[in-house]
Amino acid sequence: MNSNLMYIPIIIAFALSMWAQFRVKGTFNKFSEVPNTYGLTGREAARRMLDANGLYDVPIEPVSGTLSDHYDPIKRVVRLSEPVYHESSVSAVAVACHEVGHAIQHKEAYPMLVLRHRMFPFVNFASGIAPFMILAGFLFGFFNLVGLGIVFFSAAVLFQLVTLPVEFDASNRARRIMLSNGLASNQDEQGVAKVLNAAALTYVAAALVSLLELARLILMFVNNNRD
Repeated sequence: MNSNLMYIPIIIAFALSMWAQFRVKGTFNKFSEVPNTYGLTGREAARRMLDANGLYDVPIEPVSGTLSDHYDPIKRVVRLSEPVYHESSVSAVAVACHEVGHAIQHKEAYPMLVLRHRMFPFVNFASGIAPFMILAGFLFGFFNLVGLGIVFFSAAVLFQLVTLPVEFDASNRARRIMLSNGLASNQDEQGVAKVLNAAALTYVAAALVSLLELARLILMFVNNNRD
């Protein structure tokens, strides 16, 4: 396949990524207007879910921004964006409990999360240097350098693929525990599912973009070696 043709699926994947970002924001905003049945704020729901799983020592902190919610495995803290932290909407409890899902994964040493943590230091280095190696290799004809850059970029792609089951599992845990522990009603569950599914789609789209970019780089590398 001509390397130029590879830009077509990459453009499609990039469009999917942009659509996924638009969808997650739209879905989050939609269900931010829907109060959850039990009137729990994101912080309250997260605290109850943490305590129900024996994570009494894991604090919850507000963080600036929108959709900036995350679990910090180094400091073992759940950080919630201010709209999630303070509001009692379906979106707030869905996102908050998803982040607690990561804390539970950490406690239970969920294998894919452990693998992701172990990969991170190398991937952080590799993803930063790979573009420069690939660009310099193509510019100056150092194709061994290009090959090494592609290997480093492959590590970053693998990291994204490992992230997918981590995110899906955290969402599944959140939905299951929310219902069983009375943090969300059956009426809330449909909205919770839509919020979490929309968020998951952003990870899928990002992984797809990276996979197609990797395929394009490999094709370019092979074609240049043939010339």
